[in-house]
Amino acid sequence: MTRVRLRVWREDDGCLHLAGGDDPGWVPERPASEGRHPTPGGPGWFVPVPEHDGLWLEVGGEGDAAGTPRGALAAPLLAILLAAQSESARLWDELSVRYAEIDLLYAISDILGQTVRLEEAARTIIRQVARVVGARRASIMVYDDATRELRVVASLGFDRSRSPAVANDDPASVAARAFREQRVLAGEAGATPVRPGDAVQPAYRGNAYLVVPISYAAPGTAARPIGVINLTDALNADRFTARDRKLVTAVAAQIGAAIENARLAASEREQQRLQDELQLAHDLQQKLMPEPDVLQGEAQVAVRCLPVASVGGDFYTFQRLAEGRIGIMLGDVSSHGLSAALVMALVLAAAGIHTAAATGPAETLRKLRQSLLGRLSDTEMYASVFYAVLDRKSGKLRYANAGHPHAFLIGADGVAERLEATAPPLGLGADGAIGQQTITWDHDHDLLCLWTDGLVDAESAAGERFGEGRLIRWLVALRDRPVAEIVATVMDEVERHAVAPADDRTLLVLRS
Repeated sequence: MTRVRLRVWREDDGCLHLAGGDDPGWVPERPASEGRHPTPGGPGWFVPVPEHDGLWLEVGGEGDAAGTPRGALAAPLLAILLAAQSESARLWDELSVRYAEIDLLYAISDILGQTVRLEEAARTIIRQVARVVGARRASIMVYDDATRELRVVASLGFDRSRSPAVANDDPASVAARAFREQRVLAGEAGATPVRPGDAVQPAYRGNAYLVVPISYAAPGTAARPIGVINLTDALNADRFTARDRKLVTAVAAQIGAAIENARLAASEREQQRLQDELQLAHDLQQKLMPEPDVLQGEAQVAVRCLPVASVGGDFYTFQRLAEGRIGIMLGDVSSHGLSAALVMALVLAAAGIHTAAATGPAETLRKLRQSLLGRLSDTEMYASVFYAVLDRKSGKLRYANAGHPHAFLIGADGVAERLEATAPPLGLGADGAIGQQTITWDHDHDLLCLWTDGLVDAESAAGERFGEGRLIRWLVALRDRPVAEIVATVMDEVERHAVAPADDRTLLVLRS
């Protein structure tokens, strides 16, 4: 049996180089065509490999009857093997790219799942995307609804602090255009330059770019634009491929959901912070007003103060004064909520000073008005205030009433006597006199009943007010009951009447 020797030679710049087989220690001259050619080792048969320019198969050994070595038939087989090898390499490269893309998507999912802060996640994501796609510069921009601008939250290849926000209607910005039109925009190297300083990258001068919009669609709703991903300066070509577009679009979908989740999380944190602060404000406001046991042994008092929000403008206070007297104050700052609560806190702070130092109710309200005049004027608010001093020894009740209509004395006979205003509300008159009244007090039977307009103005679902008449009838009917029971019963009735009250509600009942 004749042994066939095979060598593979590759042509390069007109010379042959050994590409496969045993090294003979010499290099043949480039053959002009298929056939037998002399070599330093003796004649050899050279056959070009089909579909592989510059590749020759050298066959050594005896030929067949026609003079052609049998090994020359291996050239087509070699061509097939080489094609298969090339295809395998191509498929391997394809799988490597696909793996990198899938790995990127999984990595981004993992990043978004572990990171709460959007900017922290965006920095990691943009690096990963630029690495897989092959971009020297990249950024993620997020739309700010308040300013109607796109701002860079993460960047690669440039300092994002030097990249200004871009208005969403900027006609010269590729990023703004992709955001407005919600479509992918791409350009090859040498395309029309984007203006210097454009959001695509700070010093863009016409290199390849890819801008992909980021959007989010909640279930059952239309997609809402959120931002854009910018990629520039492709590393491996003068443009970004269709595969790059698909990959970045998939990434953009993930980022869109992450941005929305981050916004919702931030909103929930802010809402929780506000709720905590409002609860703290509510607790502090309630602590500014005394508990009924402050007057234990001197009088029986019950009070309930319910702001319509966490805090409100209704207030009350009572305290022991010199010579066995009792001071009782109740008022209502116009409006409600935080602004009214701040004024209410100032009223109570000033009242704590003036009630102890003043000689009577009128002087107390006059000094209180002086203390609050600037604040009430600045806020364009006013406060109705009733203040009384009860002297159990003399059986007298002295009071001053700054525009508070809801002050009544209910006697043993069940008659409700309104304790009329002696001055306008504080804040509506700076210099007017504040009058004072004195009435007889029967400490065995009389009730002092004070409330705010939130009780009488409370409306039912049908729009019917609870009304002053109905409130007085309840108080009169319950006048012989303990004061705590009176307050609880009346407040429950108002709550049943108006399930969604629109104003602060306060009721104070005192018996001595």
